[in-house]
Order: sequence, then structure tokens, then C-alpha cells
Amino acid sequence: MNQAELMAKARRAVLSAKVLLDAGDADGACNRAYYAMFDAARAALIASGAPVVAELARTHNGLISAFSLHLVKTGRVPVELGKSLNKVEDLCLIADYKGEPLDHSFAEWAVEQASQFVSTMGTTFEID
Repeated sequence: MNQAELMAKARRAVLSAKVLLDAGDADGACNRAYYAMFDAARAALIASGAPVVAELARTHNGLISAFSLHLVKTGRVPVELGKSLNKVEDLCLIADYKGEPLDHSFAEWAVEQASQFVSTMGTTFEID
């Protein structure tokens, strides 16, 4: 996928996260919020021209490490957005694998962070 396709996918995931949140599905909302951020981060790495091996950017740890190294630590992306990517991934792991129901307030925060993250990546890296 190219950067525009990834960003379009990220925007759809944010919308899905909002629908799930409104329906009372905190776990699903956190999942979609994280994947919105994941795809937007991949799009930003591509758009930035960062020297990242494509296979590495497809894994969760690889993508987060590359995003931090090439975009956060270089000052192209605010540190707060890098931290929110990590925290929303944690919420997604809890929702998807630990079987512990997430509080609605955590899901609200995750969806807000995803919306801001996707918007900022699109604007910062001029991805339509």
C-alpha cells in the first residue's frame, strides 16, 4: 500500500472507532483506534522518506521503533504523539488479548488520540 491508501485506511479506522465507541464497545473502539494510528504511522514513514525496510514497518514493534527513531526523535513529530501511539497499543493489547473489559473513559481517550494522531500525520506529511 502507498501512503495515500494507508492514510485513507487510517481515516476509516478512526470513523469505525467512533461508531464502536458510540455503540458502547470500548474494546472494539480501542482496537480500531490503534490500527488507525498504526496505518497513519506507516503512511508518515513512507511520506517522510525514512530509510525503513518495508517488512520492518509492518510489524507492531518494528513500526513503533521506526516511528520513534525517524520521526519523534528527529523532532518531526511531537513526543506526545509518540507516547500516545505506545499507550493506545497497550490498550489494544488489553482489549484484544487479556480479556479484561476496558473502561469507557479509556476508549474515549484512545479514540481522541487516534483522531488527533491521524489528522496530524496527514497535515504534517501532506498526505491526502
